[in-house]
Amino acid sequence: ALGLLVGLCGVLVCNFSAGLLSLDFPLLGEGSIVMAAFVLSAASIYGKKVSQHVDSVVLTGYQLAIGGLALLLMGFAAGGTLTGFTVKSTALLAYLEALSSAAFALWTILLKYNRVSMVTVFNFMIPVFGTLLSALFLDERFLEWKNGVALLLVCYGIWLVTKEEKTAPAALDVDRAGTPSNRSPVKS
Repeated sequence: ALGLLVGLCGVLVCNFSAGLLSLDFPLLGEGSIVMAAFVLSAASIYGKKVSQHVDSVVLTGYQLAIGGLALLLMGFAAGGTLTGFTVKSTALLAYLEALSSAAFALWTILLKYNRVSMVTVFNFMIPVFGTLLSALFLDERFLEWKNGVALLLVCYGIWLVTKEEKTAPAALDVDRAGTPSNRSPVKS
């Protein structure tokens, strides 16, 4: 729990601005982020349960097909259109589909064989990579103290969640014949 709290503080610091100190909470901004985090948490827990009985890659295919169809229908219902396809744009779309499918399949496989908390904690790295990639591709400033503090907090939170607990080996008593036993030693 401490690691998740530290990681969350890192995400908050990364998004720190003057507006963070106000009580203003727009539903389309921070509200959407909170709702997305809740849905991701619920989906990860449910996905872990379902992935125990269904092949992870097949499960990912169903998730992407159903989600894509739902988004497509909502887009058309809101007046959106699909036009202007070129060879280059179709190739880029195919590349993004393949990359996303592979990433989600790996995510589902990781959820199948690991604790949900162990896997989902790496979502704290999304703002870190978002900041670095926006600096790289969009020429945004990222060398600010808040980003350094956020990176340290996120990495420390991940370390806290993923570190292995050291447990002392159980002490066994050895009887006179040299065989292990669980009874208390007899004092003579």
